[in-house]
Amino acid sequence: MPRAKPDSVDDYLASVESEVARETLSALRQFIRSELPQAEEVISYGIPTYKQSGFVASFAAFKNHCSFFPGHTVQDFSQELKGYKTSKGTIQFPHDKPLPDKLVRSILRARVAENTRSRD
Repeated sequence: MPRAKPDSVDDYLASVESEVARETLSALRQFIRSELPQAEEVISYGIPTYKQSGFVASFAAFKNHCSFFPGHTVQDFSQELKGYKTSKGTIQFPHDKPLPDKLVRSILRARVAENTRSRD
């Protein structure tokens, strides 16, 4: 877990102590950027966050897990998320077991679609 508030996602990732978590989150970042090339990449509440017509998702590293924060959309994927520790807006996964790309893609697309509908 990073110690100081980062100024960029690069700074955030550089400060992640676990090499495995850093690699996992770097891959997640690349995947998000490839799926959402128009998304704005920012630091919000001290963690990497992606916005496209509103909040899409964030991610973070913790001592014993990584987290993906897609907001309330977690409940829409409860079947696909069996086996993961979840809460209202969070999916936790081990440093060395990234979320499947197909699942992340579906969640990202659902978030962007919701954001787009709410702007219309």
